Amino acid sequence: MKLSELPKDPATKKKRRRLGRGISAGQGRYCGKGRNGQKSRSGGAKPYPFAGGALPLYRRIPKIGGFRNPNRVEYTPVNLDQLAALELPEGTRISPALLREKHVIAQRESKVKLLARGEIVRPLSIAVHAASKSAVSKVEAAGGSVEIISQQTERGKKA
Repeated sequence: MKLSELPKDPATKKKRRRLGRGISAGQGRYCGKGRNGQKSRSGGAKPYPFAGGALPLYRRIPKIGGFRNPNRVEYTPVNLDQLAALELPEGTRISPALLREKHVIAQRESKVKLLARGEIVRPLSIAVHAASKSAVSKVEAAGGSVEIISQQTERGKKA
């Protein structure tokens, strides 16, 4: 016996339920939807978050995902080992523009934060938007300096 020779299962020939064909048909008159109201009409189903015109729960409670902090400051992290890998001469001033030029950071308008992973041996002058305390101490121990700049200063405007 082959698969194509098997008889069809009688359960697959079940007739569909025909709605609205008279009261004696079993699903007549209201077709199982009740008498009146939004759900009895076509297109009456509303999406899950709909709350009858009230502010939906996902927008009322920030922790569920309806809130983005407008004051959040995003930084692109740059570690000391990345600066050491550039092998720049002593006394070089490292700025966000130089880091973009050397492809250490990608985004054009991003703020840069200096972090302390790795070691630095050459004295470098580093200008970034933010720096961790341990990164500043490592740079100063190597004889360099860290300058904290503002976004307006970088664009050439007064601070």
